[in-house]
Amino acid sequence: MAKPSTVRLRNEQFSYFLPCSQLFPIEIVMSDSLVWKSLLEEARSVASKERILSKVLTEYVLERQSLGDALSWRLASRLAKGSVPETDLRELFNECLHQSDELLECVEHDLEAVRERDPACGDFLSPFLYFKGFQALCAYRVGHYLWKNDRRDLALYLQSLIAVVYSVDIHPAAVIGKGILLDHATGFVAGETTVIEDDVSILHEVTLGGTGKDRGDRHPKIRSGVLIGAGAKILGNVEVGEGARVGASSVVLTDVPPHVSVAGVPSKVVGKVMEDSPSLAMDHSLENMREYESGGGI
Repeated sequence: MAKPSTVRLRNEQFSYFLPCSQLFPIEIVMSDSLVWKSLLEEARSVASKERILSKVLTEYVLERQSLGDALSWRLASRLAKGSVPETDLRELFNECLHQSDELLECVEHDLEAVRERDPACGDFLSPFLYFKGFQALCAYRVGHYLWKNDRRDLALYLQSLIAVVYSVDIHPAAVIGKGILLDHATGFVAGETTVIEDDVSILHEVTLGGTGKDRGDRHPKIRSGVLIGAGAKILGNVEVGEGARVGASSVVLTDVPPHVSVAGVPSKVVGKVMEDSPSLAMDHSLENMREYESGGGI
């Protein structure tokens, strides 16, 4: 007689029956994530139209069982360098992603952030396959999980791979919330005691760094809803308040109040932010531009 086996979804369980030749119960992990279902549908659609991409989509999406499984394959294929083989990295990513629901939840929110805020992206598949900002952030999240679980040497090794492959250098001890957009991402740096809260958007060449050799809490705290323009440098244990906006190429050395725009070198307040979360609107225009463009504060 067939034996009942369990299929475990992320939010529910149900039983099914295997053929009588199956003599032992098994557990298959499947994802009920709407993000994963959308990703599968997008992959099937592209594969049906682009023969050249069908093998890529089959390997990284269509043959995979869940978002965590698919992401493990994709990240491992990009980060396999030196003496650590791709299979070992894949197993590591799979282990971490499937042990932490919080980690997978952050990944899903990050994918949604890219699709909603990047005007060059209208799907989940593109950032999953190609976008270095999303992939680097996912790999950092695994490194952070390792760091928290006292596997720090491995976390630092992973950080070094991310820096080489993606040109993104995030210390694994940094704390980063969900719904983060790293747009283009090249040259992004975040130091050891950096904190980035939820729903933050950051352009390329941004540095969240320290100001000297002092140890301890020495890196920026970026509150929720903040938008940081390309090339901005935020240095020291300073706070960028909720819903603030930092202009491109600005140098921030002091705290930024909530819901204001700052720009310049060193930065100063150049106006108020009307929306609650400029990170969602992705509007980089600044008030009082005449003063800013004439060299005020630069």
